[in-house]
Amino acid sequence: MRYSPGSAPVFLLVIMVLCVVLAAPGHVCGATATATDPPADTSAIGSDHAGEEFTWRVTSDDPSLSSWRNLRSRSGYTVAQNDMLPPGAKGAAPERPALDWETGEGKSYVVPALEIPAFIVLLNAFDRIALHDKKTDDGKRTYATNPSTFWHQLTHQDWTFDQDTFKVNQFGHPYEGATMYGLARSSGLNFWQSLVYSNAGSFLWEMAGENSRPSTNDLITTGNAGALLGEALFRMADLVLEEGGVNPPIGHRLAAAAISPPTAVNRLLFGKRFDTVFPNHSPATLWLCRAGFSLDVHSKNLTAPVKESSQDSIGIVEFSMAYGLPGKPGYSYHRPLDYFNFEISTRARQHNLVDTLTIRGLLKGERYEIGRDYRGIWGLYGSYDYISPYVFRVSSTALSLGTTAQYWISPGGAAQGSLLGGVGFGATGLESDVREERGYHYGVTPQVLLAMNFLFGDRAMVDLSGRWYYVSSVGPDHDGSESVFRGHSALTIRIHGNHALGLQYSESIRDTNYANILTKYRSEGTLSLVYTFVSDRAFGAVEWRDPADR
Repeated sequence: MRYSPGSAPVFLLVIMVLCVVLAAPGHVCGATATATDPPADTSAIGSDHAGEEFTWRVTSDDPSLSSWRNLRSRSGYTVAQNDMLPPGAKGAAPERPALDWETGEGKSYVVPALEIPAFIVLLNAFDRIALHDKKTDDGKRTYATNPSTFWHQLTHQDWTFDQDTFKVNQFGHPYEGATMYGLARSSGLNFWQSLVYSNAGSFLWEMAGENSRPSTNDLITTGNAGALLGEALFRMADLVLEEGGVNPPIGHRLAAAAISPPTAVNRLLFGKRFDTVFPNHSPATLWLCRAGFSLDVHSKNLTAPVKESSQDSIGIVEFSMAYGLPGKPGYSYHRPLDYFNFEISTRARQHNLVDTLTIRGLLKGERYEIGRDYRGIWGLYGSYDYISPYVFRVSSTALSLGTTAQYWISPGGAAQGSLLGGVGFGATGLESDVREERGYHYGVTPQVLLAMNFLFGDRAMVDLSGRWYYVSSVGPDHDGSESVFRGHSALTIRIHGNHALGLQYSESIRDTNYANILTKYRSEGTLSLVYTFVSDRAFGAVEWRDPADR
């Protein structure tokens, strides 16, 4: 699948829109209600749903989005619909039941089964025009497909590991997979069902979307990494919609559409059937939006083209969200990604706008606690990482065992962290073409993650993380291996309200070991100064202790 470069600015737009909407004052959200109060105008509801009776309930501690984040509680609502027809309407045709996320009533297997092939047809049509001159190794136009080429691909099954550009394979494909996943998810299907659809869509593209040999690496990243990315985007979009109340304002709808376009498509095409907002169950969250400048402060063994460009000071924009932080009383982890951590950072470089995109989420796990001051979760995590500094690029789709927890060190100070270890399918590559270097490498990839946040009341946060990947020779490339480390540290000091300043440092290390290339060690350090908007003045510390025990 060829990824359009135009999708990268879309991701930057998503970050900016999300920050603006989430940072807006509570009155902009337009959701004000008291417990058990009926709607102000019940006739309006009845006019939208003629022939149906509604019962509904709204509970609200404070409609302000800012207050929800600071107090770790948020407004929620439940809309329950029955199929009873009022007197005099017995002859009316029954409407399809609205989607109920808890029971599954109203979900559709047919809608995404039709939408995903339609999406593939549209994507192929776009590529035919935008990439008209792209050809396969045997001289055929890559996207000039037809029933004959589809049958040839289906019957021959001549799979390979392609070497398209790194951002196409490791960023573009997961984003397209997230689109197909989102079409299924917003039709009412659960995570695992939607995962099947994203993988089926990936296979269909490899058979019918291109004339080039079908790619095994594309099949892995599109369907599986795309599902993790798609679920995170789906959850964040529904958080925005949920904050908007029963009838979200246009600003919330546009922001949700920018975050998860397939969700907006199904809400638009099918109206009230898929309008029901996914029940997030009030997770404890922390989101940070950063903007500033970064500068390369040291490098070792970089080639001249890379080293010269890395010394330029460039603008950066970053967004991160921790969703479902452990310790909140009453919150459970029964659904995949009821806990996840999402991070994306962009750099003002046209050839490589997305610098980092990482997601890790709990697929299956349990809560646990140790003593009075420790709460955590543990289990099986799924992760998708795309890391593209100046010196190299690495990406991985993996399964890991691990834990995420919080410990109250003092009455006002806490430590949060995650420790994961697992194995996945990884790829490494170079930013520029270097003749004496290996430009692309696939392999089975053992990996480890350690991430820690130290929270000092409402004044400061220290963030430390380290990721290690070993892209082995087990896989399509048997002539060597690579070891990659990415370390990150950040100090964030709150200045006033939700506004803070931060100093960040990132270290990237790549150590290659190939039979036909000399072993090479590369490293680079980057320093950044950023303004930070913090959603929670307590930096996401989850409070479960009794007041007397604090």
